[in-house]
Amino acid sequence: MHLIIHWVVGQLKLELGKIANPKLANEGEKNFNWAKNHMVALTSLAERYAKSKPLEGTTVGVCLHVTKETSVLIDALLKAGADVKLAAANPLSTQDDIAAHLATRAEVWAWRGESGQEYDWCVKQVLNQGPQILIDDGADLHVAAHTQRSATVVGGSEETTTGVVRLKALEKEGKLAYPIIAVNNAKTKYLFDNRYGTGQSTFDGILRATSLLIAGKKVVVIGYGWVGKGVAKRARGLDANVTVVEVDPIKALEAHLDGYAVMSVRQAARDGDIFITATGQKHVIPYGAVELMKEGAILANAGHFDVEIDVATLTEKARSVRQVRPNVDEVILPTGKKVYLLGKGRIVNLVAAEGHPPEVMQMSFSNQFMAALYMKKNHDRMQKKLHDVPAETETEVAFATLDSLGISLDRPTREQLKYSESWAL
Repeated sequence: MHLIIHWVVGQLKLELGKIANPKLANEGEKNFNWAKNHMVALTSLAERYAKSKPLEGTTVGVCLHVTKETSVLIDALLKAGADVKLAAANPLSTQDDIAAHLATRAEVWAWRGESGQEYDWCVKQVLNQGPQILIDDGADLHVAAHTQRSATVVGGSEETTTGVVRLKALEKEGKLAYPIIAVNNAKTKYLFDNRYGTGQSTFDGILRATSLLIAGKKVVVIGYGWVGKGVAKRARGLDANVTVVEVDPIKALEAHLDGYAVMSVRQAARDGDIFITATGQKHVIPYGAVELMKEGAILANAGHFDVEIDVATLTEKARSVRQVRPNVDEVILPTGKKVYLLGKGRIVNLVAAEGHPPEVMQMSFSNQFMAALYMKKNHDRMQKKLHDVPAETETEVAFATLDSLGISLDRPTREQLKYSESWAL
């Protein structure tokens, strides 16, 4: 037991050594500045609150993908006076240069390639610092706070669909211990981040991993929520033949009328070249479907957790698994057929690429920033449940983003406002 403990501590010192690397920190600062220059909406909001420092004296625990875009959010929180403690929201999504840069300004427990044990340890370190507000992506930090019965947390926010689903389950059971703002449910988040951000960055990851042509390929998108819509649209834009797999009849009809083939996963398995999961659900590509796939089929996941593809059964039954390219594992099935698994079945846009573009993330992270300010001011008057982003915050974020893009809007006239409130023609 002592040997195991010493080995883990040794590994942690080794990995944390990366965070203290000045060369990496310098690279991280360059990437931070690149993202910051393309996230004007968020930086303008940050400057607005830099003098008043509404988060002064507040410890904010953050569990997000440690990317250049996240570093701009951390910068905004720091300018607002927060004491920030940061862990990664996925073992393979951290950009080490960004972690190194942020470690010069905040406490960071994150590095690329964490084991499951190390990942859990990092999340717990954030809670051990006694944060009052939590900003999460996937709800691992929130779930850990509930499991540990953290006494300091007064509220928080949640970034993604999967995390909101988990928190809804806690709320339904009457176990939610503090109010949480569901940032994922904001229109200025899911209409853009989920659709355009994931749509583009998923193919960025697939292309970096495989370097293959998408045009002419048969791409199967499993799930037609906002993420699936974005992925399917980008696949079509790259001239792929797109099939959608759904369990929801309304979404299936929508996909059909959007011009996609719609069928079951087992039907699609026989002809697909590239399979992309986007559901937040478990084993939507079961091992039985993989057995039906043709030689060379590619499996990728665009969902938050690595449960959408039944990776455990796939690797357990495989004759062999070997890495043939960075983030590409060749899996030889018992029949001798080869399939290729990208990023170990984890979120491909962050494992094999850099995640969402900064222009999209400025909206999501503006919502996160404003949610933290709102929670600080109002937590004691809020019910212990999931809350929407306040409508005025959504409007503020939308206008800030339009301003950053140089886009102006018309304003309704008095006559039009009067007309919209009248029943007369």
